[in-house]
Amino acid sequence: MFLALLVSGCVVGLVVIGLFVFGLRRRLIQRSGGTFDCSVRWNIPEGQDATPGFAGGTPTGKGWVYGVARYSGDRIEWFRIFSYAPRPRRVLERSAIEVLARRTPEGEEELALLSDAVVLGCVHRGTRLELAMSEDALTGFLAWLEAAPPGQRVNVA
Repeated sequence: MFLALLVSGCVVGLVVIGLFVFGLRRRLIQRSGGTFDCSVRWNIPEGQDATPGFAGGTPTGKGWVYGVARYSGDRIEWFRIFSYAPRPRRVLERSAIEVLARRTPEGEEELALLSDAVVLGCVHRGTRLELAMSEDALTGFLAWLEAAPPGQRVNVA
């Protein structure tokens, strides 16, 4: 009986510590400011999206990963929410981002993304991706893209 209580207590303690570390990591990411919730769908196959400019198809809810993006100079660092990694999972350079189009989530995507999300179809260094963020975050993101230093090529749809 004592052993079962000890094991149960250890499991509960580990769960509490894990949740605390998730919260602490999120605070550390947000500490420098300039963060926003942003889901990403990376390396989209040719016929899997319905973004104008890409090959036609029906968007699915598959492939979306929820995360937090942080402005860091001329790049955006993207962190997965459900991860303990202290480093960003993806880094997007301002000069390499090309916005092709924007759209609202359709079909299964409405369930996979936050309720007020707008989907941006982009290309980053030849890799097609989609970013889903709120209207407010989208306004800030597009303003950040357009505020590139003189001489940088910026393409915002």
